[in-house]
Amino acid sequence: MGISQYIKEIGRGARGAKPLTREQATDLFGQVLDGTVTDLEIGGFCLAMRIKGETPEEMAGFLDATHARLQHIPAGDRALIVLPSYNGARKLPVLTPLLALLLAREGLPVLVHGSATETARVLASNVLAALDVPPMTAIGPIANGTVGFAATELLNPTLKRLLDVRRVVGLRNPGHSVVKLMQPTAGPAVVVASYTHPEYARVMAETFELMGTTALLSRGLEGEVVSDPRRTAQIDGFLCGVRTELQAQVSGTATEVPGLPKEIDVATTADYTRRVLNGEHPVPEAIAAQVGHIKQLASHA
Repeated sequence: MGISQYIKEIGRGARGAKPLTREQATDLFGQVLDGTVTDLEIGGFCLAMRIKGETPEEMAGFLDATHARLQHIPAGDRALIVLPSYNGARKLPVLTPLLALLLAREGLPVLVHGSATETARVLASNVLAALDVPPMTAIGPIANGTVGFAATELLNPTLKRLLDVRRVVGLRNPGHSVVKLMQPTAGPAVVVASYTHPEYARVMAETFELMGTTALLSRGLEGEVVSDPRRTAQIDGFLCGVRTELQAQVSGTATEVPGLPKEIDVATTADYTRRVLNGEHPVPEAIAAQVGHIKQLASHA
């Protein structure tokens, strides 16, 4: 079906719009990623979906189309840990690189993927580069105990262009949800996902169930997947789509985290990360717990 017919179905407003089946969503998103539609049609699709909101079935279809078009990381002998990083730091240091390197220290292969979707934020990719983890220039295997960073355009350039629509219209679109849930590998993986708004948690969880994904889901730090070091958040695990609560939420926010700097610039964040890895500062308890949960899921993936 042509994209104009899909837009007609999903563009009737929050109450009048009809949800797409998984197969229709796969067809629609495939057309977007294949570049067979105009910029105006892509804008219409993005705005219509923003108003309507994605159902789990639609998200599963968008992911089906994406997975069929990704450059996949080759499978290894251990589950690949997938850390999407698209938000960066705003008030607290971006600690996704610390999570990635702690997981690698456990002998796991780790993929961080992302691109800049927010202006004036410190990105995980910049901190990783300062820690001698440069961006990958080509898709290849990631060895156990190492971290690789792949820019979104390396995995699929059209997906990156879809993310960039936000710079024009000022609103997120389904591409921003897809990149946080996708599994860019040909082998077993643990997708680490996060949400900032509770309404997204339900859709993300039901999508993982539909997709049969092995994943970890929790409220993240300013949109990043790493746990907020000041809080004990609820963490849910998914093993081939079967959901289990791994950690219950504990109310309250710590006023101070030992060693955590107040500055968020690249150099300061990289220095803090090195000091934690060298044992000069303690690993924040929330992040240490997150590492343990991910390691547990990886052992069964």
